Amino acid sequence: MRLALLQLPSPAGDLDAACRAVEAGLAAAAAAGAAVLVTPELLLPGYNQPDLAGQALTADSPSLRRLAQAAGDAACALVIGYAERAGAQVYNAAACFGADGALLANYRKVQLYGPREKATFAPGNAYAVFPLAGETVALLICYDVEFSPHVKALSDRGVTVLLVPTANMQPFTHVGRATVPAMAANHGVSIAYANLCGTEGDLAYVGGSLIAGPHGEVLAQAGEMPALLVVDLPRRDPHRLSTQSADLRRIG
Repeated sequence: MRLALLQLPSPAGDLDAACRAVEAGLAAAAAAGAAVLVTPELLLPGYNQPDLAGQALTADSPSLRRLAQAAGDAACALVIGYAERAGAQVYNAAACFGADGALLANYRKVQLYGPREKATFAPGNAYAVFPLAGETVALLICYDVEFSPHVKALSDRGVTVLLVPTANMQPFTHVGRATVPAMAANHGVSIAYANLCGTEGDLAYVGGSLIAGPHGEVLAQAGEMPALLVVDLPRRDPHRLSTQSADLRRIG
């Protein structure tokens, strides 16, 4: 799989600006031959907006329809993070639209981070696993990927690639530098971790978006500025893949 990742600042509530940035990213990713473009957490409308519940989008909102069309026009799948309104509930969600613009999966963040997320969103309760460009793919969102039981559960289901929108902020630079590559190596999966950069309100995002291979190698990593990463994921070497899941001894 050739995979692209877009790091950019929060649109700070400007949905049109967010869509234009993603459309440009899709065009560039498609020109580079990527099968999918991964974007950050809650890009619609922005992670640190004052009224996320009031700005949440339904699954058939004009902005999501616009981006589904853009994915189809570019013939490049798209993972977009957004605040989802479903009846009385609001979720921190990510949708994946296929290269034909059809919805492949919609995932709701399981591990809500901090008091603000927990006060705003209902937690998800299901994984989203689906085929994409010859790989078995799953979505996680930010804090989810820091929990080894979730990554293990998906690896045990045959997932080979995790697509992870995130909004990782200061001072948690260790997540991109150490946690994500370790999760990739420990569970034999490639991980695309797409972060915001710049500032939004009282948050400073650390950037550092990365794509880690299934043996823990960092294939590409952004700095602190906007970036587009494009990587060919390596084939998994069965002789190098972690056997932790099979070898674990439970005691006590």
